[in-house]
Amino acid sequence: MRKIILIALMIVLVTFVIPIAFTKKFEVKQVASNEGQQENMESLENEKTENAEALNVEQNAYTNHATIKLLHKKENTIEELNMEEYLLGVVSAEMPANFEQEALKAQATVARTYTVYMIENSKEKHGEADICDDSTCCQAWISKEDRLARWEENERENNWKKIEDAVYTTSGRIITYDGKAIDAFFHSNSGGKTEEVSNVWGGTDLPYLQSVETSGEDAYSQYQSEVILTKSEFENKIREKHSDFSINYDESECIKVMEYTEGNRVKTIKIGNLELSGVEVRTLLGLRSANFMVEIDNDNIKFSVKGYGHGVGMSQTGADSMAKEGSNYEEIIKHYYSGVEINNL
Repeated sequence: MRKIILIALMIVLVTFVIPIAFTKKFEVKQVASNEGQQENMESLENEKTENAEALNVEQNAYTNHATIKLLHKKENTIEELNMEEYLLGVVSAEMPANFEQEALKAQATVARTYTVYMIENSKEKHGEADICDDSTCCQAWISKEDRLARWEENERENNWKKIEDAVYTTSGRIITYDGKAIDAFFHSNSGGKTEEVSNVWGGTDLPYLQSVETSGEDAYSQYQSEVILTKSEFENKIREKHSDFSINYDESECIKVMEYTEGNRVKTIKIGNLELSGVEVRTLLGLRSANFMVEIDNDNIKFSVKGYGHGVGMSQTGADSMAKEGSNYEEIIKHYYSGVEINNL
């Protein structure tokens, strides 16, 4: 009888208790697995949210000017872009990605400020568009696809991350003077000292665009250049604009600088029977800057040039040099633009 009862208990144990135990273990494992999947899903969702916030940061940063209309001059078409998306193309076109991060941030803030200034002060310049992609007129711009294609493959990811960081971490920030966006000019290399605006384009000087010294630029290839022309090439280039030009090289002062600017550039120069501005000579002869010295060397005219660009506003290589010395983007901006503030739009 005892054997029969024992056998019956074992049958019950095998039939009911053991399956229940295994089921409980499976349920525990399933719960743990579900919790892991949930954590993974939450992590993915958080990452998506962070990406969306970065890509759409301008929606929160701007009360106006969140979008701009960009004129592609070569195609004569207008494209509408989010402000920050547009600035990614400007910063990546205007400043080398291997520059210091704080210099790139300064460039992003300067470019954003220039864009806002153009929208608010030059609405009729490009018809229905706010700004164009021609660097000789407004600011250079390049699409992400074209920009990546021009970088070495092993540099693309890191370079683009640097550009995105520069634009997004300064999102909505602009440079102001008396509460208004400034005309934020910039150039490649000042040759040691920036220029007042009236010495380049005439008119009245702006209080925030003063001549300031900048150090460290001599470490960059843009700092020095040389142009050598034969006397006939030199004369022909000037006669393209001034048909009555004549010069007698036997005269000791047939080429003489008459006056320099505050930024050490040639303000006026006598060349033969003409008196020209340094800016005009730079344009006529294709010099990188109006900061030049001229020398007659037998049958050649030699121009030794310092700097690259008009010299007004922020020097890009100067900004990079300051960043290497520890300056942040706000300190860089306030060095090159006098008496300004950096505010949110």
